[in-house]
Amino acid sequence: DYFVLYKPKDIVSGDFYWVAQIENKSIIVSADCTGHGVPGAFMSIIGINFLNEIVFDEHIIKPNEILNRLRKKIVKTLVSSNKIEEAKDAIDISLIVIDRQNMKLEYAGAYNHLYFIRDHMLEVIKADKMPVGISAKAMEPFTNHELDIKIGDQFYMFTDGFVDQFGGPNKKKFRIGSFRELLLEIHERPIEEQKQIIFENFINWKGNQVQVDDVLLIGIRI
Repeated sequence: DYFVLYKPKDIVSGDFYWVAQIENKSIIVSADCTGHGVPGAFMSIIGINFLNEIVFDEHIIKPNEILNRLRKKIVKTLVSSNKIEEAKDAIDISLIVIDRQNMKLEYAGAYNHLYFIRDHMLEVIKADKMPVGISAKAMEPFTNHELDIKIGDQFYMFTDGFVDQFGGPNKKKFRIGSFRELLLEIHERPIEEQKQIIFENFINWKGNQVQVDDVLLIGIRI
């Protein structure tokens, strides 16, 4: 079971999601490119094209190796297009591979954490503090996390658009603590109902404030 809540700020988006099925493994990506609108959308296109190359042509399916390879391709593209000074051009990403046959999940992330709920407890599987792009840590490999999974486990992948949205009575950010509380409150409900509740919370919180960023949230129940 899964849901995708996708609400771009503009007509085109800097957030994107990408899914591939390789034999018994599902590869799922939630990504946030620098900016939104047209600049973010261009980075999204680059990211999606490179993911297709890495997974389908180069047959790389280990999460951290995918991110390492994706970073090399993006950095090379920025350098060759004389954008080496634009270090802000990058992608924050969470990437999981679900192996249903062996009930394993692997994860690697660039700034974007993975949330995991089991037995009413929320665990944060932490991302590396570096982007997929030009940075001081561009030579460091991404970390690969491996988990044993079981029926009923729930995972949430998301970009920062929801938690950074201004709203409420004091026009403040929604914030990550409130977001975690919301997930724990609703995680036992049917997956489509979770999506609807989260969306309604976002709309009610935003009120008449302008949407500040693209919003992407993926919920998965094993």
